Amino acid sequence: MKKKLFAPLVAIILLLSLATAGLADTIHLKDGSVIHGQIIGFNNQQFIVLIGSGARGRRSRITIYMEDVESIEFDAATGAAAASLGGEESNPVINNPAPNPQPVRPASPPSSRVTPPPDENANSTPSNSAPQNSGTTPTFFQINTRVRGDNASNGWTNTGLVVRRGQRIRISASGRVSLGANRISTPTGIPNLSDANKLMRNEATGGLIAVIGDDNDDFIFIGSRREFVAQRDGVLFLGVNESNLNDNTGAYDAVVEAEAIR
Repeated sequence: MKKKLFAPLVAIILLLSLATAGLADTIHLKDGSVIHGQIIGFNNQQFIVLIGSGARGRRSRITIYMEDVESIEFDAATGAAAASLGGEESNPVINNPAPNPQPVRPASPPSSRVTPPPDENANSTPSNSAPQNSGTTPTFFQINTRVRGDNASNGWTNTGLVVRRGQRIRISASGRVSLGANRISTPTGIPNLSDANKLMRNEATGGLIAVIGDDNDDFIFIGSRREFVAQRDGVLFLGVNESNLNDNTGAYDAVVEAEAIR
């Protein structure tokens, strides 16, 4: 019933979004629709989005279920736009307090735990500098994601965040995952646990790892906390550094903070 009611709502949203001036967050839905607006909050697995341009600077507010979202591209104008609305939330942080949130699944998730080599563009010399913010304090958007330790979706959790090359990303994590045989791991992993087939052979088994894009094998070890600059464009995936996930249980709770790009 919820999906039947949501379909006509998306059509209305798309019509209203045509009137949106300036920059905006871009929300890609699983049905192929695209919504432009400012995301100002997240509650009960629903995104709160401002769209359109009404009288006296007021804008329409709609909610979108997380399960209907394919991916989100955040824009730097989100914070300023939300702050300029009288009586509206001034901190556009997407924060999901609900327990056990269901991760957004990619349209084409990684087909296996070992992905193909990156494309030629990924081998070009990257820029290690963070996005320029004209001397202002960087704005970070936050997404809370539950990273399952088992083999669901080939072992990868889609954060729903599309990052851009040169964008600064901060990830912190907590929680416990059972690797089977009474072996319990935290996001930092178990350093002395041998696993010749894990994705990052020189990093601790069971630790939290990341990858940008589903066609990439340039894995990033996150552990309990890591800040890095994205070396390519793509959706951010999180997983566990272990080859056999079939007997795993538990999950890591990850907080992803992405710098807004101007």
